Amino acid sequence: MAEIHNVDNISLHLSTPDTTSGDWIGQTEVLQQLLACWLVVDDRDLPLTPRIVGTPGIGKTTLAISATRVRMQDLYIYQCTADTRPEDLIVTPVLAESGKIAYHASPVVTAMIRGGICVLDEGNRMNEKSWASLAPLLDHRRNVESIVAGITIHAHPDFRCAVTMNEDASTFEIPDYIMSRLQPTLSLGHPARDDEMAILRYHLPFADDQMLSLTVDFLQQAHTLNLDFSTRDGINLLRFAMKRLAQTSDHPIARDDAWREALEKCLGEDAVDLEDLAERRSQSLGGNIVPMGLGDFFFNPGDPLHPDDEDDDNISDINDEGNGPF
Repeated sequence: MAEIHNVDNISLHLSTPDTTSGDWIGQTEVLQQLLACWLVVDDRDLPLTPRIVGTPGIGKTTLAISATRVRMQDLYIYQCTADTRPEDLIVTPVLAESGKIAYHASPVVTAMIRGGICVLDEGNRMNEKSWASLAPLLDHRRNVESIVAGITIHAHPDFRCAVTMNEDASTFEIPDYIMSRLQPTLSLGHPARDDEMAILRYHLPFADDQMLSLTVDFLQQAHTLNLDFSTRDGINLLRFAMKRLAQTSDHPIARDDAWREALEKCLGEDAVDLEDLAERRSQSLGGNIVPMGLGDFFFNPGDPLHPDDEDDDNISDINDEGNGPF
């Protein structure tokens, strides 16, 4: 049964904490940075609300979960979406069996009341109107106002918050007055090879060494080529490959074939040749290639007879004489 908490004679039904386990492997510096954000070093000091940024599947939420477990506080996760409303973030009215209105506190408000930690997951998918409702919570006021219930809720001194943000195009641009409250920025990069191997072993202890090595080698090459394949992608493709191998009694399949099939089904056929994929993506984004003119086919770039060089000299002469438009 949900816990009920009274605020100004309004009964709020509290959310239940998240019990997800999250052991953080590698990149200890960013974990220490997050824990530092939540410290209070003086009675007049306030905790910070950092934003954890990185590509999807890199472990941003896991980092926040792990830091919460280190502090031994209750964890509440709110999944932000494009259609999140202010009342979703604070207090939602629900029609009870008695026919009366019951007020349900969001994970954010529950963490505020109980002195827990709230993670706003994928915060840059949320619209400005919803962010505006949290503005007083993210500064020295540390409170939110529920228009629905007609109450103001103040945060417990132990309340902490962090926001995860994906680095991709399917997001809103967060206004500056909110971004100034979400400080500092903690950037999460791809793990080193040994760390990535340890992460895969942690999640898939039943995978054999050959399959693990194939997956880690693939991921490390993808990271080197700046392709957006994450550790989560590696976990998913390896999980599928192991399931295919488990069918060998009915449909025998070699390990390499199972891994390649999983790669194509999980990440697409383009993922088979990472170098070709990286080159094609670079070209589609324009790359660093300078368009060639006709003169490039007949003269070296440094040749004084190159037409472009002559044009540059003419422009320079015009400018020196003061007759040009510059």
